[in-house]
Parts: sequence; C-alpha cells; structure tokens
Amino acid sequence: MKHSQSKYPSFLTFCAAAVITVGPVFAHASVLDIESNAKVQPAATTTDRMIVKYKQTGPVVPGAAIMAAPSKERLAIVQRSGQQFGLTMQALHTTANGAQILKLDKKMDVQEVAAIAKDLMERDSSIEYAEPDRIMHPLFTPNDPRYSEQWHYGDTTGGLRLPAAWDLATGTGVVVAVLDTGFRPHADLSGQFVGGYDFITDTKIANDGNGRDSDASDPGDAVVAGECGNGRPLQNQNSSWHGTHVAGTIAAKTNNGVGVAGVAFNSKVLPLRVLGKCGGYTSDIADAITWASGGTVSGVPANPNKARVINMSLGGGGACDTTTQNAINGARSRGTVVIVAAGNDNVNVSGSSPANCSGVVAIAATRKDGGRASYSNYGTLIDVAAPGGDTGGLILSTLNAGTNAPGADNYANYAGTSMATPHVAGVAALMLSKNSALTPDEIESKLKSTARAFPATCNSCGTGIVDALAAVKSVTGGTTPPPAGTTINETESNNGTTSANAVTVSGTTVNGNMGSSTDSDFFVVQLPAGKTLTAALTINNSSADYDLYAYNSASTQVALSENGAGVADSLSTTNTGTTTAIRYVRVKYYSGGTGATSGTYSLKLSW
Repeated sequence: MKHSQSKYPSFLTFCAAAVITVGPVFAHASVLDIESNAKVQPAATTTDRMIVKYKQTGPVVPGAAIMAAPSKERLAIVQRSGQQFGLTMQALHTTANGAQILKLDKKMDVQEVAAIAKDLMERDSSIEYAEPDRIMHPLFTPNDPRYSEQWHYGDTTGGLRLPAAWDLATGTGVVVAVLDTGFRPHADLSGQFVGGYDFITDTKIANDGNGRDSDASDPGDAVVAGECGNGRPLQNQNSSWHGTHVAGTIAAKTNNGVGVAGVAFNSKVLPLRVLGKCGGYTSDIADAITWASGGTVSGVPANPNKARVINMSLGGGGACDTTTQNAINGARSRGTVVIVAAGNDNVNVSGSSPANCSGVVAIAATRKDGGRASYSNYGTLIDVAAPGGDTGGLILSTLNAGTNAPGADNYANYAGTSMATPHVAGVAALMLSKNSALTPDEIESKLKSTARAFPATCNSCGTGIVDALAAVKSVTGGTTPPPAGTTINETESNNGTTSANAVTVSGTTVNGNMGSSTDSDFFVVQLPAGKTLTAALTINNSSADYDLYAYNSASTQVALSENGAGVADSLSTTNTGTTTAIRYVRVKYYSGGTGATSGTYSLKLSW
C-alpha cells in the first residue's frame, strides 16, 4: 500500500502501519509456528596456543609416548617457524591423545595462528596435524518463554546472528531514543524506559487532550475510515502501539522468564512521542531528533538522558526536507547515530524521507530466507538490511491488547522496515557499549563492512544483512585494528565484494596469493571523506601477471592498473564526498604462476 498524500504539506506517516494493514498475512497478532533458532557456538577470536600432533613412529609404549615432550630437533623447527611470524613458542604440555600444546608469547587472531600451523606442517613432515587451540565461551541463551519464536535473532540463514554477540555485549550504559507513537507500560519493558517526552503539538493528532508535555505514553492512534483526509484510511484501523513494538525489539527485558528478548536488553529506551492519529509533523520529529541528541529545544526542559542512537521507524514520500536534514546534521555533530526505516512501498528509497536524508543509516527489510521482503524499499541509498518479516515468519515483540484505548499487555507479530530498523539500532547500542568513542560514521561503516552476504536475492539492499556478532567484534579488543604499517594475510574466500577482506588501517600490507587461474581477491576500505586511497601491487613471481582494480560501493570501476608481467601495478582513488565511502580493491589473475609458492603477491593500501 502506498503512503497516502496528506492534507498537510509537511507531514509523515509511519512505515509499519502500511504493512500491518495491507492484508491478513500482516494484520494478525497471533503467534506463528516458527522453528526455534539453533544454538550457535560463539566463534573464538584470539588465542595464544597451538595444538600439534606428531605422527607416531616405532612401537607404542603405553603412557610413555603420550607424555613425551617434543625433541630438540622438532622444537628447533617450531622456533624457526615462529620467527617468520615475529613470535616465540614453547612446549607447554601434552594432551590425552599425545598432541603437544605450544604456547605463543602473545595472543593472535585464530586465523593468524592457523597460518602459522600451516607453515609449521610444511616445514616438518612428521606432523600429523596442527591447529589453533581455540578459546570457547559459554553461549548466553535467554530463558524467556517466547524467545524460541524470535527466529530473527538466531536463525543462521535470515537472522541477526545475535546470541553469540550477547557474550560480548548487552548494551549497558547506552540510551536509544525511539521516535514513534510513544510507549505503553509493559511487564517485559519494566525498568527499560528512561525519561521521555511528547513532542506532538497538534492536540487532535496527540489524542491525549493536550500538546507537548513530559508524558510520552501512547493513548492510542486508532482512526476511522476517512479520518485522515482524502478518504484515508479506506477502513477503520485499530491502535497500532507501534512504539511499544519497536521498543521491545531494542530492549525488552531478557532472561527474566517472561515473554521475549531484546537485542540490546541492558540498554535504555528514551521514548519520544512524535506520531499520533494519522501520523506526525516533520517539525515535531525534527525537534525530537535535536532534543534526543542533547540539543536545545525552546520551551522543552534539557534532556538529562542523551541518546547515542536514534531509531526512526517512520517515513513518508518526497525529498529530504531542510528542517529534517538540519536536525540530523546537528544530532550527528553531537555524536548520535540516526537509524531510519527505508519504507514499505516496494519503490526506490530515493523518494522516501527521512531515509533519503544524508548521514542516516537507511535500513531495508529481509524475510526469513534472507531475501528482500516483498514490501521493502530498495536502492543505492540503502546501507544495510535486517530481518523485517514477511510470509514465512514475522517479527515478534511487545504490544498492547487494546483495539482503541490501552488494554492489557500482550505480544504480536508485525512486519515492516519499521521492524528491521530497531534490530540495527540495538546492534549499534551493543557496539557503543563496548566502545563509547565510536562516531556515527564509524558505526555506519562498521555495520556495512561486517554485514554478511545475502543468502537469497536482495538487490539494492545495501552491503548485506547486519551481523550482530561481527559488528560487535569489530569494536572490541579481540579485533582491535593492527598498528599502522602492519602486515596481514589474505583470508579466503574473498572472491567478491560481499566477502571482501576488510583493511582498517592505512599503510597495511596484505600478503596473498592467486590460488588458481580464475582467482580474484577483494579487499574493502572505509575511505574517509577527502582522503585518497593508493594501492600498490607487488608480484613475487616476475613471470606472473596480475592486475589491479578499484570499485565504489555500487561496484562501479573507478580506477585500474593493467601492467604486464614483471611490472608493478598501482592505482589511486579519492573520496570527494563529505562522508566515509566504501572502496573495493581487487587483485585479478591474468597469467603466470598460481598457488602458495608461485602465486604470491603483496598489496599495500594507504590513505
């Protein structure tokens, strides 16, 4: 259903209502028969140990062979291997099956340790196997009785990959502002709200008997056919309790034995009421953006609970207006990231405001199989996607049972980009709870660079589906970017933009190899505004010929270097915009050697 043309010149209607009321698949609030999400073992990030199992030679002597330490000759090989990677290793103890545990003198990424293990095996043919001694962690699994229905968190195909992220962050200390219909008190949201304000100035829209005040509670937004002008809506509509549903996805109390779980359940929600009967004014929404982020609004007391994240599950047609853009610019300057729903009209997001405003993180919606939801807007302005629900599975969250005025607590399944957006806002809160120094640009770039590839068709849906674990790991100590000038190893599979290896520090040299004559290696850089990325390719085999290309976020080629064998390739590309931009650098096989010996190269990326 298209957004209706309002009788007001600058007036927004919120996204989810269009989806919730389009037909039976979205209208009902019953619990779907959704499969329980599988428990996902958290991925280890770093380790300072390696397991090495040597082949058995000679007769087995019970006990003695198992407990024997590595010989001096074997330890010498171990040390030579370690020297190549700038570390020392020593024998620690022997496992029950006779494998040796080697202690590294520093913690390293598991993939780096795997590379050392591979090198060691190549040096010593008496090794049966060698592998990182990974560190495992307990996986937090909530005891909320309806958590198993929230496929959108843990489903390995279309979900947020959230459960393992909870072992690293839960949103503690972060305030998320929800600019919406307000809130209803709910047992599963008890203690989760902080402060709040009603910014609606029109008493008819407010439906609570007055204008702006400190009471952000939702009295209901039910309307009758034709009440909103131009014959809209076409039929009576019950109160949506939309803000309560959004708030539950972000911060429903978790592991409390009640209801559902929230993405960032230890964060706090700042409820700001900007939508009522028939929608809400742009001017009220802009004031709420300013106030939520710590700015001053005339006639409104100072906000004692500054939000670092703003969730706007709302939108309307047209270009981004100056009032909204200025408010967004102000919020960003105060360190608040603004996350916005793309809209539910199945059209290009370029015509949907505020998702088409500069500096926001625009969110498309995916269904359970990871493809684009049928209603979701799309286009080059989309940053990332998240579960929004569609046929096959909707989004379960907190609600109110009242059809017009407030009733009892309940839960309901909704669908829309309105539902996708709080998933991302919650992940942003998880990231900020681990690193409060993150800027809005850094949050956006990390959400985009860590997003995982779409498992089903989702054209023009951004860089991928938000991956909660990868996003949180990108800002934690376990994945702190290496110092400038460091050397890292290429990690397969990186044969396309969606699986590109991230390079986060200027001056990094990547060691890689062309595994075959059809190989292509991609690397992604978040290039700051005004900076120039330079890429220099050195091929270690003088008879080999590989070429170098650069692409923008739309996969359009922006630079290339195709020199012949024996001649180094280099290119440069400049970000002339005002915000951080993605650049992909590609190393492509043309001719000559391949493999770990004859196909090696080094790629230096600087900006």
